[in-house]
Amino acid sequence: MSSKVNIISHPLVNAELSKLRESSTTPKEFREGINHISVMLGIEASRSLEEETFSGTTPVGPFTGTKIKPRIGLTPILRAGLGMTDALLSLFPSAPVYHLGLFREKVTLQPVEYYSKLPASPPIDQVFLLDPLIATGGTACAALGMIVDWGISVKNVKLLCVLASDEGLKHVQAEYPDLEIWVAGVDPSLTTEGIISPGLGDTGDRLFNTIRP
Repeated sequence: MSSKVNIISHPLVNAELSKLRESSTTPKEFREGINHISVMLGIEASRSLEEETFSGTTPVGPFTGTKIKPRIGLTPILRAGLGMTDALLSLFPSAPVYHLGLFREKVTLQPVEYYSKLPASPPIDQVFLLDPLIATGGTACAALGMIVDWGISVKNVKLLCVLASDEGLKHVQAEYPDLEIWVAGVDPSLTTEGIISPGLGDTGDRLFNTIRP
C-alpha cells in the first residue's frame, strides 16, 4: 500500500465501521456512524495542514495563537457524500461546500457527471473530497478530474472515505499517485456488479432510508 494511503487504525473507528456493516443498523444509526467516522477522518487528515500565528488577548493578558493557513473547501460527491459533510463542517465551519453530482452507470459501471457547483475559479487552496465508498474507483477518479481541471493540484486534495476496496484504491492511485487518501477500512474484493464485499451495501440508500423492499 502506498504511503499516500492512510488507513485509520483506532478501536473507536473499528467499532463504528463494524456497526455500519450490520444490516440491522437503522438509518439513524447509520447516519450517526458515518458522521462519527468522518469526524475522525477529518481530524487525522488535518494533521499536516499549515498553521499561521496571530496575536490576541485573553482576559488575563496577551498571547500568540495559531489558525489554519490554507483556505479549505469541501467537495462531497452526491448523494452519499452528503453524509460526511456536516462532520467536516464541524471542523471547518466557514468552508464552502461544492457539490459534485456523479452516478455510476449500472451496466458499464462508468461514472456519469450530472451536476457541478464548482465556481469559475477556485477561491480556496485545499480540497477535502468526500465519498463514503471507493468501490471501482471510477467515480473518485472522475471527481478528481473535475477538481484538477478546475485548477486545484491533486497534491492539494485529500480524499476521505469510510470504506474502500483494494481494487478501487489501486485504480485511484494509478491515475493520481500524488493523491493523499484517508480511509477507515479496506475490503478485499468487489462483486460482479462492482459492489464492495463484504462492504456496507448501498451507502446512499442506507443514509436516506430509500432501500427497496
